[in-house]
Amino acid sequence: MDRGLPLLDAQAIAFSAGDRQLLQPISLQLYPGDNVLLTGPSGSGKSTLLKILASLMSPTAGQIFFNGSDITTLEAETYRQQVSYCFQTPQLFGQTVYDNLALPWQIRHQKPPRDTLVSALESVNLAAAMLDKPAEQLSGGEKQRVGLLRNLQFMPQVLLLDEVTSALDEENRQTVLSLIRRVSAENQIAVVRISHDIQDIEQAEQVLRLTPQKKEKARESA
Repeated sequence: MDRGLPLLDAQAIAFSAGDRQLLQPISLQLYPGDNVLLTGPSGSGKSTLLKILASLMSPTAGQIFFNGSDITTLEAETYRQQVSYCFQTPQLFGQTVYDNLALPWQIRHQKPPRDTLVSALESVNLAAAMLDKPAEQLSGGEKQRVGLLRNLQFMPQVLLLDEVTSALDEENRQTVLSLIRRVSAENQIAVVRISHDIQDIEQAEQVLRLTPQKKEKARESA
């Protein structure tokens, strides 16, 4: 069935650094509501691929189109608001959790309702009191959840997740995955996330497996 114009269309993108090919040519089309699980061994270029899709890195070959437009012709900030990348170890800003969750609002010259931020925290098993906690005191799992919530204050069209549950216990991992599935379905967000979990892979709607270069010098820690 013809699904029309892809939301995000990556055409034979690749990345090399000198004589090291960190990402072999790959094509990927994303439509609203798609959920793609990206997997593969270390060195296959998974994180590189997500960063290229997020326009945090430029491919050395190939093109990427967003809603039919070459992303090199789009304003970077506007594109990154619609194609949102969430790091495995997020960089938190300001002094408190509030500062981080308020940042997307402030960029849009808005003030976030405190109740909205509290509800967001509670959706990932974080207490309301966490809002005023110093960001530097957060555990790895708390940072991952706050980083994800920051990306979801304003829903993007594409969400790129780089192992954002790696520091979570099983209960919180399932809570976060449930949230991702819900917001994707409700908002028709296309999601691409990296995971090595066998259960995740077995249950995924779509699985994209990357393979590393054979030469050791071409390996990349993804």
